[in-house]
Amino acid sequence: MKILITGGAGFIGANFVYHILEKYPSYEVICVDALTYAGNMETLAEAMKNPKFTFVKGDIADRDFIFPLFENYKPDYVANFAAESHVDRSINDPGIFLRTNVIGTGVLMDASREYGVKRFHQVSTDEVYGDLPLDRPDLLFTEETPIHTSSPYSAAKASADLLALSYCRTFKFPVTISRCSNNYGPFHFPEKLIPLMIANAINDKPLPVYGKGENVRDWLYVKDHCTAIDLIIHNGRIGEVYNIGGHNERTNLDVVKTILRELNKPETLIAYVTDRPGHDQRYAIDPTKISNELGWLPETTFDTGIKLTIQWYLSNRKWWENILAGEYQNYYENMYGDR
Repeated sequence: MKILITGGAGFIGANFVYHILEKYPSYEVICVDALTYAGNMETLAEAMKNPKFTFVKGDIADRDFIFPLFENYKPDYVANFAAESHVDRSINDPGIFLRTNVIGTGVLMDASREYGVKRFHQVSTDEVYGDLPLDRPDLLFTEETPIHTSSPYSAAKASADLLALSYCRTFKFPVTISRCSNNYGPFHFPEKLIPLMIANAINDKPLPVYGKGENVRDWLYVKDHCTAIDLIIHNGRIGEVYNIGGHNERTNLDVVKTILRELNKPETLIAYVTDRPGHDQRYAIDPTKISNELGWLPETTFDTGIKLTIQWYLSNRKWWENILAGEYQNYYENMYGDR
């Protein structure tokens, strides 16, 4: 079997690459990534040693690149992780989010239809549902929750989801979609909350917290997420959406204080900053559907996962220090430019 993983040099995609290589040693894994700012070939250094792994640099929105790629490799499965995903960046420059997240998904599905892909899995986000009020802890996002986006990022992801479902209905195209809560874990790009706070705390730098830090997120350890996507691709029902949540709700301030405690750093490092425009209040996922149909439940509590994550960042300082210094962007050319 051949599986094409797009966005595989990013955070969740790279973790999924390693999950597949470990669990299915007979699979051929083709990884595509445009290596924009968040794509990091250092993340895939171990995968590059595996003869079953192939990396191809390219843009999923480039039809002249994608169709020859499918002609060459003829994948059985496609897992689309490729996306611009940072809300703040989408507010500053919405256009690139539309190109990658919407046009790119459409190009991938057209090529998948042309070359007989058996399953196309679209990796989405709980942010397509908008947010929930802080004073209603009983409310959770289900697969039936109406789409109600808050940012250009979430609107672009919702658009891609609707496009995928339309291909399923109109063309009988074998699509599945997963919508996950906030991920954390190894290889998380240090512009996002948890890795940024870990890096800043280690270096005794201020930890910027939006507003009062009251916004609530449901945290999902990335390896649990990979297990869920694996189950959906191989056993999920075509045309269905599956919510993947961690049952680990925390306020942003709680997360930051936990990181400081684990690193034995003072809370005086917290620096409250002006809130983000349209900042969603609370995300919370109900994963009952995937649990009932596929037997998935998150295995990692937040208390365990955050310790594992902090330890990974302590043990892999060179990886994130290269990112903060900008050196990681030269890694691909230095290591693989002549291949």
